[in-house]
Amino acid sequence: MSTPRLPDADPTRTARLRESLLAAAFTADGLLDLLGAPAYAALARSETVPALRATRGDGPLETLTRLFLLQCPVSYDRAAAALPVADCLADGWLVRDGDEVRATVDVRPYGGPDGQDWWIVSDLGCAVGGAGGIAGGGGPAGVDRSELVLGVGGASTTLAGITVRTPVGSALDLGTGSGIQALHAAQHATKVTATDLNPRALHIARLTLALSGAPEADLRQGSLFEPVAGETFDLIVSNPPFVISPGARLTYRDGGMGGDDLCRTLVQNSADRLNDGGHCQLLANWQHVEGEDWRERLSSWVPRGCDAWIVQREVQDIAQYAELWLRDAGDHRTAPEEYAARYDAWLAEFEARKTKGVGFGWITLRKTGSDRPSVIAEEWPHPVEQPLGPSVTAHFERQDFLRSHDDAALLAARFTLADEVVQEQVGLPGAEDPEHVVLRQNRGMRRATKVDTVGAGFAGVCDGTLPAGRILDAIAQLVGEDAVLLRDRTPDSIRTLVEQGFLSPVGD
Repeated sequence: MSTPRLPDADPTRTARLRESLLAAAFTADGLLDLLGAPAYAALARSETVPALRATRGDGPLETLTRLFLLQCPVSYDRAAAALPVADCLADGWLVRDGDEVRATVDVRPYGGPDGQDWWIVSDLGCAVGGAGGIAGGGGPAGVDRSELVLGVGGASTTLAGITVRTPVGSALDLGTGSGIQALHAAQHATKVTATDLNPRALHIARLTLALSGAPEADLRQGSLFEPVAGETFDLIVSNPPFVISPGARLTYRDGGMGGDDLCRTLVQNSADRLNDGGHCQLLANWQHVEGEDWRERLSSWVPRGCDAWIVQREVQDIAQYAELWLRDAGDHRTAPEEYAARYDAWLAEFEARKTKGVGFGWITLRKTGSDRPSVIAEEWPHPVEQPLGPSVTAHFERQDFLRSHDDAALLAARFTLADEVVQEQVGLPGAEDPEHVVLRQNRGMRRATKVDTVGAGFAGVCDGTLPAGRILDAIAQLVGEDAVLLRDRTPDSIRTLVEQGFLSPVGD
């Protein structure tokens, strides 16, 4: 069977299609209004019945939702009332079957960070919440499952949210898939390069960019950094095929290297592809190896001259992990003996590598050239505020400050308390003094940290007017403590509050 044709992106006809989608309110907001919250949420779980009931009308929005999200054929006349059918047939967005037309790809509304109306293209049944889903045997007939291109999922939106969005000259989306990261990068990068091993993904990424009205990216086929050998970028983003699996069955998720070698290779080689001051941000899975501290193991990946912030968001034991990705591939629907054999292969692979668990998280590098790099690997499974990009930028700026300030300079500096930090006192009811004091952030990483009464008092009066040393002298006088001793023992606590984002340095 021949591979089905993907649509073309003729500029004029694609612009007319985009205008029709907007006119019908086939947008993220319009879709929510049409379906209602319960049906919208159900669609994200690949449950289509509520959405089918909500689209029984014959208006343009109902028609487009049925065509592109629910993958239902509609009559030619009904489609013609909603969009330029002749254009869509000519470019291959639709195919005709008698008196009906049907979509050849999934087109899903997506809201941009500044209120833009975008559309993400993916293979039929392969958008998260699509009509069937890949685990349910989704995908167009005639396309090898290893070549399928997925739409936007939780991993995609997480990476988009944590990415630093300062204007840059050049950005690289490595492993672009449906093109969502390239679409975001096009808003703040002068030039965007997007790569993928799968040529089908590059074609679909081009469709996503064109339909969303974004500038065309420089699309290149190849593995990892091979397509950009000798080039450097201000920003590199990647949602790579990070799944740790016994083999490489599915291109979109399986990296084809042993264990977590693909993520390690990306991290170790990123410095050579970054301009000074540039960031590399990627999602990753990593092994928890028997007898090794995962923090030390991942910190050893960081190339020289780079600061790094590694955040572990979740850990699964090897059985949970194998089951997750067996379900993702639909293997739980196969014959019991076939499922058992594949499950056993996963466990055998983990046993051979002495893997006891798998961590999920994100890794951000910044090329500084410093001979005293800041490498922080931490576990933070708690909710964070998205988008987190500004917090990532601020994190590295604080590392620069701490690296350049010894204790004397720290006490001479001025600080402000971060926005929306609250103080909680923990202790028994009626007790004269709390057992301890907790500072809690309601923005960014939403951290909480214990402080003593001096730390709480210090943070509370930091408004950028007085140097830290002057504040400590005043506290010492209030509590009857020796000011010199207080100055000696407090800088470490100040560094912790700065590092974790509770205090921000004030520039001269």
